[in-house]
Amino acid sequence: MALDNFIPTIWSARLLVNLQKALVYGQTGVVNRDYEGEIKNVGDTVKINAIGAITVGDYTKNSTISDPSALTSSQPMLEINQAKYFNFYVDDIDSVQTKPKVMDAAMREAAYSLRDAADQYIASLYTGVAAGNTIGDDSSPIVPTASNAYEYLVDMGVLLDEANVPQAGRWVIVPPWFYGLLLKDDRFVKAGTAATDATLRNGQVGEAAGFTVLKSNNVPNDSGTKYKIIAGHPMAWSFAEQILKVEAYRPHNRFADAVKGLHVYGAKLVRSSAIAVLTANRS
Repeated sequence: MALDNFIPTIWSARLLVNLQKALVYGQTGVVNRDYEGEIKNVGDTVKINAIGAITVGDYTKNSTISDPSALTSSQPMLEINQAKYFNFYVDDIDSVQTKPKVMDAAMREAAYSLRDAADQYIASLYTGVAAGNTIGDDSSPIVPTASNAYEYLVDMGVLLDEANVPQAGRWVIVPPWFYGLLLKDDRFVKAGTAATDATLRNGQVGEAAGFTVLKSNNVPNDSGTKYKIIAGHPMAWSFAEQILKVEAYRPHNRFADAVKGLHVYGAKLVRSSAIAVLTANRS
């Protein structure tokens, strides 16, 4: 099958859409994607400007105020340090009628695999959580039940409250078994009914305790124990990605059409106090 009709820009756009729609940790509303900018290659960096606190003083009528203070700022660097690729072929023995369908399915599968790798990488950033913003730990994991799983969400909300994290936009990502516990609690079911009837973001399964609740099999865990249930706000971390290359070619040692692509990305926890982590074991 000739490659005359292969349009790289169309395939590249399709791949990016699949990634964005399928991500849980990396989707807008969970992670901040404002700093993607013009990523050109792995190793690029994105500067994130952060303004420090501004001092407020008392004012007395007809008195002189103090000299203006200089703004202080920090520039944490978001490094594009992750690079993943795919490379597959479809043999010419496939009929002309079948081959486009096979190629399209393979591209969707490639998008899923890239998405899965990026999702797990973003989730792994929980290790930078601020001291005091944790419930349970690896040595003493919590074992939630149907009667108290909801209450642990409340407790994580309190940790975020104490860290001055905005209430609007908060989320929590839970594994399926924890979601199952929530479904057995009327407080969650009643809070989430209206939301679940609407069109929801990827993985969203309801609302509870001030959080948008999302479900994912990429919740970090240690061989099925010590699950790291992360709650937070999009301001906590940043993610930037780019599909750099999507190329079609004919392998020199096969009668086949092949496609390869390169996906680069980076993520950073920029506000460690804007997430809370519950370490939990399944009962």
